Amino acid sequence: MNAQTVMICSGKGGTGKSTVAVLLGAQLAARGKKVLLIELDSGLRSVDVISGVYGKTVYDIEDVLCGRCEGSKAIVESPLYPGLSVISAPYEGGVVRAAPLARLILAMRDYFDWILLDTAAGMGAPFSAADQIADRALVVLTPDPVALRDGRIVADTLLDHGHAQSAVRLVVNRVTRSSFGPGSAVFDLDECIDTVGLQLIGVIPESRELQKAGAAGTELPGFCPAAVAGRALAARMLGERVPLTAL
Repeated sequence: MNAQTVMICSGKGGTGKSTVAVLLGAQLAARGKKVLLIELDSGLRSVDVISGVYGKTVYDIEDVLCGRCEGSKAIVESPLYPGLSVISAPYEGGVVRAAPLARLILAMRDYFDWILLDTAAGMGAPFSAADQIADRALVVLTPDPVALRDGRIVADTLLDHGHAQSAVRLVVNRVTRSSFGPGSAVFDLDECIDTVGLQLIGVIPESRELQKAGAAGTELPGFCPAAVAGRALAARMLGERVPLTAL
């Protein structure tokens, strides 16, 4: 194996970036891929709950990067999504540094097909470290003007740092039927694409089932529209031609 490394990032908080990261990881795993999801958002840990590993972690990414344990000891397999493994962020403190993170990724590449890096919102240390390592990037935003503006800043930064345009894609999350139109703050998906300047790879609908599953640490029902959208996103990440459909 030689894992593809993908950073999942956003400009502003509250876009559902971590939820999208778990959703993508779960759906790639459902297609038979071995996936490692590394949470880099120190102090705002949520991936452990969403992926169902809450209470099962002994070591976190800070322990690994500081050399207190080997990377393998911090990996916890999700009981909800077979094939998805997680390294959680610490509950508080910790600084993500690029060099030790790169060493961890290099050590793990042979054991996984995909390594997903769930960065913190904005462009702090977790973003900078992932930016130096990732092969590809997903910019997650919600359909509102602030998220679009901040998403453009993130996209421009990634492209300025040498990422190819084809390697940086846009995911619009928490979309409802009322998200767009003449009376909405954002007219349509084309406005999202034009404002951020990235090709769209996924649209994830607002989903009560997704919210409930994430909060409770339970498996997302397969019939849920968000799960369907997640399967389509995973397929596109694997290079399959899956049409984007409107809500």
